[in-house]
Amino acid sequence: MLYLWRRSQVPVKQLIKISRIDNLIIFLVCILISIISSYKYLLVSPLQITDIFSWLLTFTEILISSGILILVSKKENPTISSRQIILIITLLLAVQATKLAIASNISPLSMIIPPALVISQGMGSITALAFVSIASFSWPDPAVFINNNLFFILLVCASVVSLLGARIRSRAQLLQLSIFVPIGSFLSQWILIGKGSNPLINNQEFVLANGDIFSDSLLLAIVMLFTILFIPIFESIFGLLTKARLLELADKEKPLIRRLSLEAPGTFEHTLLICGLAEEATRMIGGDIDLIKTGALYHDVGKLHAPNWFIENQDGSKNPHDELDDPIKSAEVLQAHVDEGLKFARKNRLPKMIANFIPEHQGTLKMGYFFQKAKEKNLDIDENYFRYKGPIPQSKETAILMLADGCEAALRAMNINASDKEALETISNIIYSRQKDGQLDDSNLSKGEIFLIKRAFLNVWKRIRHRRIQYPTSKNNTFS
Repeated sequence: MLYLWRRSQVPVKQLIKISRIDNLIIFLVCILISIISSYKYLLVSPLQITDIFSWLLTFTEILISSGILILVSKKENPTISSRQIILIITLLLAVQATKLAIASNISPLSMIIPPALVISQGMGSITALAFVSIASFSWPDPAVFINNNLFFILLVCASVVSLLGARIRSRAQLLQLSIFVPIGSFLSQWILIGKGSNPLINNQEFVLANGDIFSDSLLLAIVMLFTILFIPIFESIFGLLTKARLLELADKEKPLIRRLSLEAPGTFEHTLLICGLAEEATRMIGGDIDLIKTGALYHDVGKLHAPNWFIENQDGSKNPHDELDDPIKSAEVLQAHVDEGLKFARKNRLPKMIANFIPEHQGTLKMGYFFQKAKEKNLDIDENYFRYKGPIPQSKETAILMLADGCEAALRAMNINASDKEALETISNIIYSRQKDGQLDDSNLSKGEIFLIKRAFLNVWKRIRHRRIQYPTSKNNTFS
């Protein structure tokens, strides 16, 4: 039973290793957060042993909480980079420092909710909720008192932002969130707390009037709007990949995609067909649809360096590989479309998660056609020379794209009268060959998910193989 239980489980994704220097920086920032959050316990005069014990307890609590936040972020996103972890703990440091400096002047809503929006957009809801929990419960100044109703409103608003922030797919939705959350906090405070002591008009400290529910909500709206303006900067500096950013990159009017459609139309058509297969399969297993849709659009941009060397862009008159008549150089051309694709990705500042689709969709697959040509010429050469440099797919999305890339041509070449059983057998053979070759070893795909991927590919094939009737024409050769 233990064997069956283990087989039923999804493989565990290995965490990205972080360098010692980055680990040291992260640890020092966590120490700094703990010092800021606890040092006031040592300012009591005269200092008692109980005060030292309280300081040590708070220091340890904050340090452990910071470590838990980092572990949660790694668990939710195993491919998280050191830059993104540094961003999370730096935001926690900024929140703790802001509490210490001006907690008596501004509402805790404005200190905790905006960073939660940034984290949920870039790292996910669970990490954002963990951040909200730690930032809400740990206050540097023991003398600061928070109204219980305000604390409840803070947790509810921050949780809403954390959950919705990871699902928002456009800047317009972010703008709506920055309007409706302050309005919701204002109405909640009006109901649970009351109008407050400060008047709404003729107040010189109108925005920084802590305790006034209208001022608190107005400041929250302003800070959230500024946060939305800075999110693109965070995306660039820390490598965040938000859904809004993915949808912007998936715009087919982007210069690189537009070039692909004009200079390599066959490759572009092949890309669109792969998008359909990969998107359906990703939806079936609950993966990141926006990520694979965008990654699929850019996976073959390297063919722009020599479009006519790839058969989908040839008009059938001549094949440069036949004229070259050198399997080794032909294999170098195929590898070049991966190398040049990575150059295009760097030049166009594509995020790393999108650029990963370029080499990983080929993995270390063998260029079978040219390897066979080399054997026919009796060339004594290692088989590995006719393999792509890799790496093999490191995520479910890049693995699905590899499978879709292999199945697309085979499915399109099948007879329109082929049965579903024949199509499924073709799909299964291609996927099995990738598994046997070790291409899916690091992808974290379970056997159940591979089964769902096969069914998804079959469903797409059934949709695109429909017949067309021949329309009748009149005497002047116009269609009726």
